[in-house]
Amino acid sequence: MRPVISKMDFSHSSLFGYIEDLQELTIIERPVRRSLKTPEEIERLTVDEELSDIERAVYLLSSGQDIQGTSVVANLPVLMRQNPAETLRRVLPKIREVLHVAGVEMQLTAAVSFLTVLQEESVSIHTYSHSFLHIILQNLEHRDAGVSNAWLETLLAVIEALPKEIVRHEILNPLVSKAQLSQTLQSRLVSCKIMGKVANKFEAHIIKREVLPLVKSLCQDVEYEVRTCMCRQLEHVARGIGAELTKTVVLPELVELARDEGSSVRLAAFETLVNLLDMFDADDRSQTVLPLVKSFCEKSFKADESILVSLSFHLGKLCNGLYGIFTPEQHLRFLEFYKKLSTLGLQQENGHNDNQLHLQTLEQEKKYISVRKNCAYNFPAMIVFVDPKNFHLELYSIFFCLCHDPEVPVRYTMAISFFEVAKLLNSDVYTIHKELVTLLQDESLEVLDALVGHLPEILELMTNGGENNGSENKLLSIPDLIPALTTAEQRAATSLKWRTHEKLLQKYACLPHIISSDQIYYRFLHRMLTIILTNNVLPVQKAAARTLCVYLRYNRKQEQRHEVIQKLIEQLGQGKSYWNRLRFLDTCEFIMELFSKSFFCKYFFLPVLELTHDPVANVRMKLCCLLPKVKSTLKIPTDKHLLQQLELCIRKLLCQEKDKDVLSIVKRTVLELDRMEISVDAFQKRFYGNDLLDQEKERQEHLLLEMEQLEKEKQKNEGRSTNINDKMLEKKRRDSKTSSVLAKSINLSFSGSSSGTSAGKEEKKSKLVRSQSFSTQVLHPKYSNIDKCPNKSSATGYTSSVSGMGKSCMLSFCDDSFRAHSAGNGGNAAFPSSSPRNLFNSADQKNNGNKESQSRRMSM
Repeated sequence: MRPVISKMDFSHSSLFGYIEDLQELTIIERPVRRSLKTPEEIERLTVDEELSDIERAVYLLSSGQDIQGTSVVANLPVLMRQNPAETLRRVLPKIREVLHVAGVEMQLTAAVSFLTVLQEESVSIHTYSHSFLHIILQNLEHRDAGVSNAWLETLLAVIEALPKEIVRHEILNPLVSKAQLSQTLQSRLVSCKIMGKVANKFEAHIIKREVLPLVKSLCQDVEYEVRTCMCRQLEHVARGIGAELTKTVVLPELVELARDEGSSVRLAAFETLVNLLDMFDADDRSQTVLPLVKSFCEKSFKADESILVSLSFHLGKLCNGLYGIFTPEQHLRFLEFYKKLSTLGLQQENGHNDNQLHLQTLEQEKKYISVRKNCAYNFPAMIVFVDPKNFHLELYSIFFCLCHDPEVPVRYTMAISFFEVAKLLNSDVYTIHKELVTLLQDESLEVLDALVGHLPEILELMTNGGENNGSENKLLSIPDLIPALTTAEQRAATSLKWRTHEKLLQKYACLPHIISSDQIYYRFLHRMLTIILTNNVLPVQKAAARTLCVYLRYNRKQEQRHEVIQKLIEQLGQGKSYWNRLRFLDTCEFIMELFSKSFFCKYFFLPVLELTHDPVANVRMKLCCLLPKVKSTLKIPTDKHLLQQLELCIRKLLCQEKDKDVLSIVKRTVLELDRMEISVDAFQKRFYGNDLLDQEKERQEHLLLEMEQLEKEKQKNEGRSTNINDKMLEKKRRDSKTSSVLAKSINLSFSGSSSGTSAGKEEKKSKLVRSQSFSTQVLHPKYSNIDKCPNKSSATGYTSSVSGMGKSCMLSFCDDSFRAHSAGNGGNAAFPSSSPRNLFNSADQKNNGNKESQSRRMSM
């Protein structure tokens, strides 16, 4: 029983514990109620409403709280626009006083407001430098690093707008003392950044005399942060002093900084060298820059991995900048280095264990992912480096690895650069078709979204870029591409990222220029209609509606077009859901945009007017807003009856509409319709551009109908020729059997005969060949049977002298009689009546009739 009692005690104690917690919550809640402003505090925060903006600002800066002063400082650009003279005279001095003791929030707000005043040009630059520049310079060395950087950014922007003399006297001259070692670290860092900005402001000789000595001293500063900051500004200094001084002054400093003990200094020196490659001549590149770069590459894997990410990011620019001085061996070495970086961190996953690589920590993995991402970023530059002709041999394996990388950022970068790669490959673009399919089917929608941006251009290159290699590659690419496109759309549809889905549907409008009309009809068009009917996101539905209209515009079969139009009217225009009827009106807007006026009037004008009787007010409101566009599709006098229908519907709306919102829109629409002018069938000057565009649309629609008619006729002719060819092939087969059977029967009949000369054998051979060649002609079916040949030929009998003529006469008779029947039934009138087939006259046939049965037996 004790365990039971203990459990009961525990539950009671827990219950009392909950009650105590609730009591503590009520105790904590009381100070929150007391923290509300008291009447005295509210009175101190209250300002007289009769004060002007300037007076209120001065009052709040003088006796208000910090939050009120910050509000005044944030409102400074507005005061400068409204009353610049009074603001400069009364408000700005107060702000200057307050900033000495102001907090971080007011300091940051003041830096932004001062920059805004400069950008809006509320006062002249001389007035600005006289009133604002001293305040900016005073707050540059604020103890808070964030505040100091904010004021520095404002000062750097001001330097670009200030005249040279003001910059020289107010900024450059005091900079000499600020850059000394005796000054604070923050002061020297600010001096470095100002040096880089000032270097582009003055001539080279002024920079050489007044700036370069300070630059050298800061490059040799005892603090590595100062050396790093000054090293990054050397690029701006070099651009300001020119190539000659850069070679003699800046390059030696960079070489020394590249060997610095601080890794951040070496990294800054390397990046500055890469950015200044275009300013160095071939000798400097080969003798100074290239050895430094080689040492960086060697150390990046062995001792200094800190430079690895930066090296991979600048490698493309570096390889192309040094391309002219590379030997073949060096070219191959840098290419192998890029390949190694592209698979860095994947050796163990791929089964290759590198002894030099230690067990990867989380930080290392992040670093390696960044390296591979940078390699993907530089891939187009490396194609230029190896020449696009050598892509398949040198870089395709790396391209495959990067497109199949396990990390999303790497594949995302490859998807972004895919279009650039396709452009560079040009006629060899078909080689990366499989990777396009892979990225379209990627599990990450971020990758798909990055690829979709240039999808129309990529698909056009895929289908048209390989023209030099024939059309086979283009045709083979389509079967894999279409399933990938449909899969990508379905994955976007099932996700929550509707913007990616919308973007994808918009880009799919390019497909009529890529694949055939039938493929679009069976694989994409009905899918668009389904999205309009079932999707719940309005932008996605509109994108699908517009793409469907584009597909309908380029469809090449009238039967399919009529089917789609009928579905649009029945399932959208006459749908049960008012939402579908609203989407029908959206679709009609796209129809008016993409098709000719006559097309819209023929198929959609009356279904749109039927919605004036819609039971839902929202549908009628949207229809009323659409009526001006509907009226603009009419042409007089062709569409006079449609104009009457439109006017009748408007009258009914005016008379019968009960919803006040709809009625107000109807009245506005009526006024707009009255002001509209309807175009006529003939061209008018005021509508010339629109009429010309509409005429072109109508011409293209008629052209599609004509092309469809021509294709039907071509198919009929092909079908007819196919039937004829089938018959000819069948008769060839039968005739060949006839010739072989006939030859065998003749050989059997005369195998025992030893008479006949060599001339007779030659005559037999020639006539047999002639018989076989004629058998290729089209014969009537009733003469294609070999049994009928001897019966027909037996009408011409033999005399007693026939047996003495030998094999040649018998063969000549049989062959000629067969050809005579064939030619007669084939409609061939080329044989005259005096041909050798009439060698025997009718008298001979009567005299030799008694030997007919004997000759039949012989032939059989």
